[in-house]
Amino acid sequence: MSRLDVHHHFYPEVFTRALERAGGDPSGWSIPPWTLEADQQLARDIGVKTAILSVTTPGPCIEKDPKAAAKLARAVNEAGAAIRDQYPSLLHQEEALEELAYAFDHLNADGAILFTRYGEDNHYFGHPEFRTIWAELNKRRAVVFVHPTHAVDIHLVNSHLPQPMFDYPHETGRTAIDMILSNTMHLVKDCKIILSHAGSTLPYLIDRVAGMIPHTQFTTNKSTTGITEDAKQLYFETALSSSQLVLDHLLGFAKDGHVLFGSDFPNAPTDGIEYFTRNLDDHVSETGKQVRVLY
Repeated sequence: MSRLDVHHHFYPEVFTRALERAGGDPSGWSIPPWTLEADQQLARDIGVKTAILSVTTPGPCIEKDPKAAAKLARAVNEAGAAIRDQYPSLLHQEEALEELAYAFDHLNADGAILFTRYGEDNHYFGHPEFRTIWAELNKRRAVVFVHPTHAVDIHLVNSHLPQPMFDYPHETGRTAIDMILSNTMHLVKDCKIILSHAGSTLPYLIDRVAGMIPHTQFTTNKSTTGITEDAKQLYFETALSSSQLVLDHLLGFAKDGHVLFGSDFPNAPTDGIEYFTRNLDDHVSETGKQVRVLY
């Protein structure tokens, strides 16, 4: 079986050095040892034919100065031929739009990666400040991969639980529901937006929001059906999220062709990737839902 892996990170040296200068990943996750050889071996082991590379959170935003962040984004983009667009900060629109154009027009990027919140005020994707960025992405009919970043509160629940294991899915759900309730989804109808980790919390909480919020005191012009339809416009990838319970729900929720394969290499351990890949293959084989998952 040949797979297209849409959630697959790489660590060019310039990005690793930037992380090390900043004292490491703010989430507490260690910087994995990445090499092209290890990357290709993992691809062979789990049957990945094509991997769409992206750097992981916090991306170029590890540099707090906008110009330094833009320089890092340029360096990261130039480190690979098939790379996801990296933004210095969505709140520095001139630099972001310039790098977006460079990545798409000069590097032929397959799409863009966005992290779930940006700026000192920690705005999610529905914030009006991002309208210009979304308009440009929509004009380009871009594929946009949404990857979680660490929560505003970086304190760990306990010493055994790094944020990526439990907190990150909540961040993806928060930015996705912000897009829906702010009507941002209607501005990006020509984009294909992929949510990490089976949509994280969104598919499992969307009915709770859709069924309640139109009938509360909170102002919204969206109906229950409208909220659900906007959520179904999204795409979902399976990295670290292919248990039977999750897949049963996701495949019942997502549109045909909206479920993609992801591995989260090299941030996830190889044994874990292989475990979740086997789960996915077994579930697809047993349920006969091959047409519902794009490899």
